[in-house]
Amino acid sequence: MSNNSDPLFNQYADIDFSDAKPVAEIPALAKLQAEHGGKSRITMRVDNATLAVFKARAEMNNGNYQTLMNEALKQFAQGITLSDVVRETIRQELHSQS
Repeated sequence: MSNNSDPLFNQYADIDFSDAKPVAEIPALAKLQAEHGGKSRITMRVDNATLAVFKARAEMNNGNYQTLMNEALKQFAQGITLSDVVRETIRQELHSQS
């Protein structure tokens, strides 16, 4: 039995996809992937305690710790972008009033 969190995993686990075309060769799939962005496989080191927190939270919600980590990174990145935009807007407003 697999501990894969994807509910469809078991349904398709035994299918041989060795002769399947790459997504890039199927226009409709390539378009979907381009529209929704892709993901990149990375390798990174994190503290054991940090990893334990993400794994525990994922287990409590029957989720995947990697997905939780991705969401946390995404929120952090968006926060930085948002604060930069707000800061620049305030600078421009202050400059235009002087």
